[in-house]
Formats: sequence, structure tokens, C-alpha cells
Amino acid sequence: MNTTTAINAYNKVGNESGVIGADPHELVAMLFQGALLAIANARKEMVRKETAAKGKSISRAIAIIGEGLNASLNKSAGGELAQNLSSLYEYMVRRLVAANLTNDVTVLDEVARLLNELTEAWGAIRPEVMNTAPRTGATANPKRVRATA
Repeated sequence: MNTTTAINAYNKVGNESGVIGADPHELVAMLFQGALLAIANARKEMVRKETAAKGKSISRAIAIIGEGLNASLNKSAGGELAQNLSSLYEYMVRRLVAANLTNDVTVLDEVARLLNELTEAWGAIRPEVMNTAPRTGATANPKRVRATA
């Protein structure tokens, strides 16, 4: 086993372990971090003119935002806030597609800035969530987290 394979295996086990023990709030935070990492990678690959890698990283960010963050919203319970977040996530996906087509790093930076703001806001509500919700890490479904926003 070469070093890269070992590192990848270690990271995979670490990520899976983190998901298994995470509560729904932590899972959403992981999605934010995953999307930000994918965008940061896409930015580096765009600058290096690594087209295939850039496309893969942007596709990963789009999947995390569209199929992870947006799909985790409980739009019936979350009301207007959930609808607004859904619209923002859809906007981010459209912007990432545009960044991929035009190789515009400023668009990647815009989406990263929006995600950073949401990450900070999400982190700020953590104490409130911990005081009002029981820890459900063992019973949370990591494939479909229903965050009421």
C-alpha cells in the first residue's frame, strides 16, 4: 500500500466515523465544510488550468449544496427561512455552473463567501440547539438529515 492510498483510507475512515457519531447539526456543519473544501480545490485547479479536476471539484460542491444542504431543509416546518435558504442554495448552484463554464475565480469566491457566512451563522446557533434538542447521533440518518431552518 503506498502512502497516498494509506492517507486516503485513513481519511475515509475518519470521515465515516465522524458522520456516524454526528448529530444533525454537526452533519449540516460537515456539509458546509465539504462544500467549502470542494470550492477551494476548484479555485486552485482553475488557476492551474486543470480543467478535469476543476470540473470534478465544482461538481462535488454542487452535489453537496444541491443534494445535501438544500435537500436537508424541512421546507414545511422551516417556513420562510427554509424557503429563502433553498433559493440561496439554488443560486449558489447556478453560480458554480457559471464559474465552471467561464473559469471565473471571482464567482467561486462569491459562493465561498456566502457559504462562510452561512457556516458562521450555523455555528452560532449550536449552543441553542444543544440546549433544546437531544443528541441523536446514533439514530440520525446521514443520507437525509432534516434540518428545520
